[in-house]
Amino acid sequence: MMNRRKKVSMQDIADHLQISKNAVSIALAGKKGVSREVREQVLLTAKELGYGRYGERDKPSLNMLVLVPERIISFEDNDHFLFFHNLMWTLEKEIRNQGYNAVIARIDRQMEEERRLPNLFHDVPFVGVVLFGIVSHSYAGMVAEQGKPFVMLDSYHRGIRAPAVTSANIEGAYEAVTYLSRCGHRRIGFVGATNLTTSHEERWVGYWTAMRDAGLAMDAAMCLTESRGFEATEEEIRNYWQSMQAKPTAVFCSNDRAAILLMKVLRDMNIRVPEDVSVMGFDDLRMAESMNPGLTTMRVDIPGMCHAAVELLRMTLDTERAMIRWSVPPELVVRGSVSAKYEEKG
Repeated sequence: MMNRRKKVSMQDIADHLQISKNAVSIALAGKKGVSREVREQVLLTAKELGYGRYGERDKPSLNMLVLVPERIISFEDNDHFLFFHNLMWTLEKEIRNQGYNAVIARIDRQMEEERRLPNLFHDVPFVGVVLFGIVSHSYAGMVAEQGKPFVMLDSYHRGIRAPAVTSANIEGAYEAVTYLSRCGHRRIGFVGATNLTTSHEERWVGYWTAMRDAGLAMDAAMCLTESRGFEATEEEIRNYWQSMQAKPTAVFCSNDRAAILLMKVLRDMNIRVPEDVSVMGFDDLRMAESMNPGLTTMRVDIPGMCHAAVELLRMTLDTERAMIRWSVPPELVVRGSVSAKYEEKG
């Protein structure tokens, strides 16, 4: 008859580390009262010894709970879906690489509207929460109120006291628009739903700042800054273009999806990209490279953002929640959708 392996207890972990059982309990529960170093030693030892793997109810807090809004994994736009799918699974890999387990819980629209937490929030012990920030302000605030260590990833909401990891949106947009101005463009438009997410809003700020620093006048008619839905639609972009009397020679879009829609609208009107209008995006979706012409864009550093999110969550396990903003720089990717009329001298 095969011998069953003895369940590992908190006392076993305490004896292994030569600390008190109470310190082990505090560390596993994710509570204050032990140093970060002790907490990490307890978590790693618990994993090495196999604590909680044989049916114990009081499993160790080796888990990080990842709350994923349904809307970002149900895009009809397959390329946009792949972007968030890549972000989610890169985060899962990063959590594993740092010695934790990723527990992924979906938030559907009804749960969001009713401000209801997924069952896993109550059924599974965890050290902290990573929330993809594209949920309502009310729901994100409700998660923050639970008192668990909490980090928002990709977007965030002002007024919620919680750390967040995003792409360096302002700086990335500034670099994008500065590149357009250095290519000789003086009438530069903007497309982005600034009323819906902080990412679009910050990219608008980067656009505005770059225009100011380049000494370029901003024309409100060349800027589409609001959308009725989660993303600007093809109809909204077509109306935006048709409503302008003086057209821009280049348009910076706050994500690749809007840039790709704009290129389609222009093509339908027999307007050439980049000969007649240059178009630039942000994100570097897979489709950006395969467009004809390829889309010039700012490539979001997905691995860097995921690493920062896990690091930031670990940093806040033993501290009061602070409104830390960790911005990960994107990378300029030059393709054929922007015409270089002339390069800046010097």
